[in-house]
Amino acid sequence: MTTDSSLLNSELELQQQEELYQQLLLQTMGKIPTENPDSKVIRPQPGMCVKTQSEPSKEKVFVNICQSNSVPSPPDLSREALVELLQSEDPSGYRIPMSLGEPHTEVDNSSHGCTAYDVVINQEFFQKCQKDPLFQQFVILVCLEGLENKYNLELSRDWKVLKNRKFLGSVSEQNIRTKSRPVIQEVPPLESSTVSAKRPEFTLLVEPSAGDPEYLIAEIKLPGVPSARSLVLDVGEDRLVLTARPSLFHLDIFHPFLIDQENSVAQFNKSTEILTVTMPVVSTSI
Repeated sequence: MTTDSSLLNSELELQQQEELYQQLLLQTMGKIPTENPDSKVIRPQPGMCVKTQSEPSKEKVFVNICQSNSVPSPPDLSREALVELLQSEDPSGYRIPMSLGEPHTEVDNSSHGCTAYDVVINQEFFQKCQKDPLFQQFVILVCLEGLENKYNLELSRDWKVLKNRKFLGSVSEQNIRTKSRPVIQEVPPLESSTVSAKRPEFTLLVEPSAGDPEYLIAEIKLPGVPSARSLVLDVGEDRLVLTARPSLFHLDIFHPFLIDQENSVAQFNKSTEILTVTMPVVSTSI
């Protein structure tokens, strides 16, 4: 009795692909330990306290905008460039790295209960914002939008910066991410890896097609890619970055949704040469 070696090779290849996919799922759920931790604990310094209220409940909300050099600084931006940015159709193109803390219950000066949030931005950028009212208003607006997107809130734009208080409550430690979570695998970048790489064809689908979106699905065509081992995929809260080695494809896109990174999964179909990334939607970004 003879055995068809091609069938055995095919079964072995499918098994390897399944093992790789299972590893992908474990990586996505954060169950595979890594040698280098992807986060660290910091204790930010108080900066300024902003008083606003939630809509439509009119409950008091305080935003503690803190400062730390452990948070990366955003790209340098002049006042003229900021004015031009605010007048543009898409001011969200300029992004401020920040760490958004969990809500905590506090007591205001009237001994009434309220909710406070801690937001940490780069220390040098914070000092720059303190010197210019326009930058200060801009960073407050970005912080409010970040909290709204993450916690599904609606905050009033009629805010007030407290003059004699830099922080409401007590400063607590925050766990900030030092690198993005890899979804497929992490490999050292190749020199000039994206110089000759092509932008692949892709489609973004929303499920369900009507009503509130539950999933954002990216279907990316990758002709010539031999296997998932050639792919490096990074799913951010509102960004997707894909590189196919060696220098085949490179895709870097932003989308108008906030994504649950922990539960996003990806699968590469060798027959169709299509990578499908399924990302649970937390909320729609502004």
